[in-house]
Amino acid sequence: MPDAPRPAPKPVIALMGEFSAGKSTLANLLICEGRSPTQVTATQLPPVWYSYGSGDPYVMGLDGNRTQITEAQIADVSIDATSYIKVYLETDILELFDIMDMPGNSDPNMSPEVWQRAIHYADGVIWCSHATQAWRQSEAGAWEELPERLRDWSLLLLTRWDKILSERDRARVLARVQKEAGPLFREVFPISLIEALGSGDDRDRWIASGAEAFVTALLDIVMSLDGQARAQNAAAGPVARRPVYKLNQEAPEAPDALPETVAPLAAPQPAGAAPAAGVIPRRVEAKADSPRPRPPRGTTPRPPSPT
Repeated sequence: MPDAPRPAPKPVIALMGEFSAGKSTLANLLICEGRSPTQVTATQLPPVWYSYGSGDPYVMGLDGNRTQITEAQIADVSIDATSYIKVYLETDILELFDIMDMPGNSDPNMSPEVWQRAIHYADGVIWCSHATQAWRQSEAGAWEELPERLRDWSLLLLTRWDKILSERDRARVLARVQKEAGPLFREVFPISLIEALGSGDDRDRWIASGAEAFVTALLDIVMSLDGQARAQNAAAGPVARRPVYKLNQEAPEAPDALPETVAPLAAPQPAGAAPAAGVIPRRVEAKADSPRPRPPRGTTPRPPSPT
């Protein structure tokens, strides 16, 4: 009897945007533990990759070598020699997908290479744009540099939506961004991350913040990516290798595929299954009879990575 296919890796969702657009606040909202190192400025950190598990973080160097560190040493990691920092947390949302918190792409003191050399690990992107100056030309230029395959799996967030006070101004901003950036993303969502973080068990406040609509769309993307990867793994047979998601990319296979004994992961859920109880968002539940997300626009399936 042939061996069963290996479990598909979880999707990796990158958090991107310009400096001070709310990426670290978004990471705290999703992780729900306040563990994103927001006290460290964007000029001090390379991409931070959060995965489910326990143990000390490590630094993946550009030379392919892995160096174990402590949380206290994260702020001292060299940007120039680092691909990313891997951090393990036992928090519910990371059982569904990994989160990669990218540095601000507009920082004049940081080369774009810092995030460009890690973006090929991502399956989708949540791009944060400050609502009061939403979707600037510099953002559009940076987005054009990203792989086109990400567009159908990415969301644009207009953060700090509460800073726009009049309904007329809100409608104007949203209409402009939908026209300019809508075709480049799966969906566009206005949101107040601070309101969402402070909503507690107040469902009305959570919905009013824009968080419920956003997270529902995010979970649809994650489950769709997960189902796609499982189908490709099953078709490829037991020799399917990581990364299934990193398709049509020139970058080599990720060097940090850890054995289960080093970075234990929760058992993956069946494709389309609802998140386990307690998974963020607390007030959003995926329903079995909910419509599936639409297929990517004008894209063809990406072939599995070479074995």
